[in-house]
Amino acid sequence: MSNHNHRLYAGVFKSLAHPTRLEILELLRDKKELCVCEIYEKLDLEQSNVSQHLKNLKDQGILSSRKDGLMVFYKVSYLEIYEVLDKVKQILQKQLQESLFHLS
Repeated sequence: MSNHNHRLYAGVFKSLAHPTRLEILELLRDKKELCVCEIYEKLDLEQSNVSQHLKNLKDQGILSSRKDGLMVFYKVSYLEIYEVLDKVKQILQKQLQESLFHLS
């Protein structure tokens, strides 16, 4: 695999390495799309802060958007991202179980 590909991978993982971005993805998990206003209200964060995170996810191709009048709607570009997130959760659960086992 080329260095260029590794940089692309790293960019995606870097985008996923922020709690707010992970929360955004979880909000979108069971929705086809959400308006920016719905996302920042559910996260109880400033719209400008949420917009920066949405831009980051969109720049990496993780999210896509569409405009409807003054409203901007976001959706997950590739649902396979949830497979990645679910695998990470499984790894973390295994690590927790192993660390609890070693403590006993």
